[in-house]
Amino acid sequence: MMNKHTIAFYNLENLFDVKDDPYTLDDDFLPWGKKFWTKKRYRKKISKLANTIKSIGDENSGNPPILVGVAEVENAKVLEDLIESQPLQACKYNYVHYDSPDERGIDVALLVNEEVFKIEETNAIPINIVEENGIKDYTRDALYVNGYIGNEKVHVLVMHWPSRRDGVELTSHKRIQAAQQINLFIKNNIDIGLKDKIVLMGDFNDNPTDESLKKYLVTEEFFNPFLSIVRPNKGSLNYRGEWFLFDQIIISHNFFRPNNNMLKFDKAGIFNDLSLKEWKGKHKGKPFRTFKGKKYMGGVSDHFPVYICITST
Repeated sequence: MMNKHTIAFYNLENLFDVKDDPYTLDDDFLPWGKKFWTKKRYRKKISKLANTIKSIGDENSGNPPILVGVAEVENAKVLEDLIESQPLQACKYNYVHYDSPDERGIDVALLVNEEVFKIEETNAIPINIVEENGIKDYTRDALYVNGYIGNEKVHVLVMHWPSRRDGVELTSHKRIQAAQQINLFIKNNIDIGLKDKIVLMGDFNDNPTDESLKKYLVTEEFFNPFLSIVRPNKGSLNYRGEWFLFDQIIISHNFFRPNNNMLKFDKAGIFNDLSLKEWKGKHKGKPFRTFKGKKYMGGVSDHFPVYICITST
C-alpha cells in the first residue's frame, strides 16, 4: 500500500500575540501600537492560518501536512494558539520552537504530526552574520529536527535568512554566510552518504537561481525542485508587481533512489488557493496580506505556502 504525505513551509507574516515583550521590538503589534493589533484581529488571523495549513496538499494526500515549517512567529504561545484552534485540533500537531536573538523577536518553528513523524532530536542553530566592519547582525536561528517516518530517518532544517530590506547587493553576503553555515552544520552533524533523508526548508529571501542557494546551499548532494517552478508571473510573494520565489523546500538526492528505502519524492508546488489571493483591483492574484504598511487588510499572509509531496510504501 502506498501512502502519500505532504511537507510544507509557510511564512505567516508577523504572527504576534497582543502582549508586550519588553525584550523585543513588538510595540507595533499591540492593541495601542501603530497597527492596532487587537485580540479580534489576532484570532481572525489564527483561524485563517489554521484553515490554510489544514488544506495544503489535501488534493494530493487527502490529509493535512505531516510537517509544516513556519516563519515569523513571535513565541511558543502563538504556536499553541495555532495548533489548538478549531481547524487544526484533529491534526495531531505538536511543535518545535526555540527563542532566537532576532531583534524583532520573530522565530522559525516546525509543526509536527507526531503520529507520522517520531521526533528524536531538536536543536537551534545560531546563524552568525558579521558585517564587513566586524559588527554582528542578529538574525533568526535556524531549527534542526530529526526523527523517523516509518523506519526511515529524516533530518529537517527550517530557516529564515536575512532580508533584502537594505538592497539585494548590500545584503547578499548575509545570505551567503547563512548558506555556508548551514552547509557546515550538515557536514559536521549528518552523514550525507547514509540512507538518511534531508529536507531543507525556509524563506531564504533569495530565489532558487540566486548565488546563496544555487552555489552555496544546493550542493551536489541536494536537489531544489523549485528551480523548475520559477516563472516571471509566478511565485510565493509579490513585491512592487514583481514575483519572487523565496519560499522553497530542498531535498537530498536519495529521495530519488528507488533502491534506497521507501520514501520517494513525488512533486512540489506553491499552494496559491483563491482564498489566499486578492480577488479584485490592481493587486488581483497577489497574496492577500494581513497588513500593507500600517494599513490593516485582513488577509492571511503576504506569502503563499509551498509544499512537496512524498510517497512511502
